Amino acid sequence: MTLELLNYAVAWPEIFLLTMACVVLVADVYLDDENRNATYLLSQLTLLVTLVLIAVKATSASETVIAFNGTFVSDALGDVLKFFIVLIIAIVFVYSRDYLKDRNIFKGEFYVLGLFGVLGMMVMVSANHFLSLYLGLELLSLSLYAMVAFDRDNPNASEAAMKYFVLGAIASGMLLYGMSMIYGMTGSLNIAEVATAINQMGDTNIVLIFGLVFMVIGLAFKLGAVPFHMWIPDVYHGAPTTVTSYIASAPKIAGFAMVMRLLAEGMGGLQADWQGMLVILAVLSMAIGNVIAIAQTNLKRMLAYSTISHVGFILLGILAANNDGYSAAMFYTLTYALMSVGGFGMIILLARAGLEAENLDDFKGLNQRSPWYAFMMLILMFSMAGVPPTVGFWAKLAVLKAVIDIDMLWLALVAVFFSIIGVYYYLRVVKLMYFDDPVDETPIEKSRDMQIALSANGLAILVLGLYPAALMSLCVSVFS
Repeated sequence: MTLELLNYAVAWPEIFLLTMACVVLVADVYLDDENRNATYLLSQLTLLVTLVLIAVKATSASETVIAFNGTFVSDALGDVLKFFIVLIIAIVFVYSRDYLKDRNIFKGEFYVLGLFGVLGMMVMVSANHFLSLYLGLELLSLSLYAMVAFDRDNPNASEAAMKYFVLGAIASGMLLYGMSMIYGMTGSLNIAEVATAINQMGDTNIVLIFGLVFMVIGLAFKLGAVPFHMWIPDVYHGAPTTVTSYIASAPKIAGFAMVMRLLAEGMGGLQADWQGMLVILAVLSMAIGNVIAIAQTNLKRMLAYSTISHVGFILLGILAANNDGYSAAMFYTLTYALMSVGGFGMIILLARAGLEAENLDDFKGLNQRSPWYAFMMLILMFSMAGVPPTVGFWAKLAVLKAVIDIDMLWLALVAVFFSIIGVYYYLRVVKLMYFDDPVDETPIEKSRDMQIALSANGLAILVLGLYPAALMSLCVSVFS
């Protein structure tokens, strides 16, 4: 009885979210299109209560708890990452409402799939077992496949969903194959037991190395690291922008958690092997992402290649393989998710029925149309470029310091070089907003909640840049 109560206590946020996602699914069946706002409000209420439950659990229990027969772990890392995941998806839902209404696709399925995707991410974050990790990953992936194809009359969305599904299935197969090889050598699927077995065997076992290679390939696919990045530009471009904002933000936090659980916690004994693999992935991602982004005229594709370059920076922190590196990578991931959701929020802001506002030309003269939102976009672009005093600067600095501390100065110099290249395409957006005449002078009309959320999103990036210590301290405390 005590064991069962403990299990339920550590998983209350997940249990509540699952229950409410089913409630939203059933309730939406009985709503007509005129009352669809009820689904939106119920979904937001679900996320709000989930946030509260996560916060209460984090403050009431500070120690690590293993539950559900070793498949679920409740720790500080999980609590912080889950809080940010739920918060960012709540922002995405705010951005989505006007966009979906303008295109006559304001359906409950979007919010139901979004909630199940959040549940999948939360399970991934708290996974202490290969199977629970994979179940969370597939719950998220299946939700995302359906969300990409959500606009059924759009052939680009259907094409993007098919590419995403096929490549995602290959990645999942690679990950499973790697897990099966690790299981064959260690005799366990529990991440802690796998780590103990690997430490005893050492890093000379060839089967373990092969299993690690397949797992790293699967992780790189899910994160979008080069050379396993080919799905990102097409999916970002083809999916409805509100779905793109979902994919580009919170799942990156879940991906970071997956890498931490598998590599840092499970494969610590093979650190020398996966560190070399991550160096290659990081350099290629920063190079390809930043260089190809320069040639893009579509803002969604530009941000897709930007995502690839940012994944390279996140991998830099992880490959440092120490607490400073992990906390720097976590800080980078959280701030990038905020920047990314804000960037796609700006595209949604300028979009209206019949216009996607996804090309660079659509941002021409934005300062003349709305100085405030031009300023918000400027903050977001500066932060992605790593210009002080925005939070993106501190995120890059933290990662570079972690790399330099492990005597990889050359790798830090490579990262700085490609960051300088990346500044060009971010500043190009700023130049178009402030120095070009507007192509479209239609007034920007969006609901009050979206305007407030987008303004808060942009200002948060600036405030976190001026006062980065609080978030950085939180990330450091997780690993200390």
